[in-house]
Amino acid sequence: MFKRTVWVLSLSVALASCTTTMPDYQRSTLSQRAAIHANVDDTLGKLYLQAKGSRELVAKAKGVLVFPSVLTAGFVVGGAYGEGELRVGNAQAGYYKTMTGSLGFQAGAQSKALVFLFMTQEALDHFRQGNGWTAGVDANVALLSIGADGSVNTDTATAPVVGFVMTNGGLMFNVSLQGTKVSRLDTPALTSGNDAKRPNRGEDGK
Repeated sequence: MFKRTVWVLSLSVALASCTTTMPDYQRSTLSQRAAIHANVDDTLGKLYLQAKGSRELVAKAKGVLVFPSVLTAGFVVGGAYGEGELRVGNAQAGYYKTMTGSLGFQAGAQSKALVFLFMTQEALDHFRQGNGWTAGVDANVALLSIGADGSVNTDTATAPVVGFVMTNGGLMFNVSLQGTKVSRLDTPALTSGNDAKRPNRGEDGK
């Protein structure tokens, strides 16, 4: 009994040592990914509340790419940047960044949430297999509209790639997603539970 107690205590000390000696960049990366993941959940929750039928549409999508906060500022002419997450089968499948010349934003610092739905496997594969992806070049993106009853317009929902743009005030319909550039977010490789489930095909062009 004494030997078993000593073994358990030794193992606990070893695990604690591994945790406290984790490199700073790994802790930073884990925190960054956890924040993105939580913000994606929050963004999708707001979308479901603002657009009837959007939950069902997201469920049908082969892949869902969400940028919870794409920030643009007036002093950067036409510049915007945001970080987000791709989900496939409701599981994390990669982290991405977006940089664009214009999203139709007005002058002054503003933040928008972008949601891209890849409705066909072909559209999703094309996105994941490339080294970069640009809306309007690699694929046309249909901006989803809402009917008078607050439901998603099913006509635009039939496109291979569809998108939503949201602010704190609600969905936007007078903007264009064309020219939005998306690429992988460079972060050190980690062996977390989510990463272990991530498909290998097309994530880094291999």
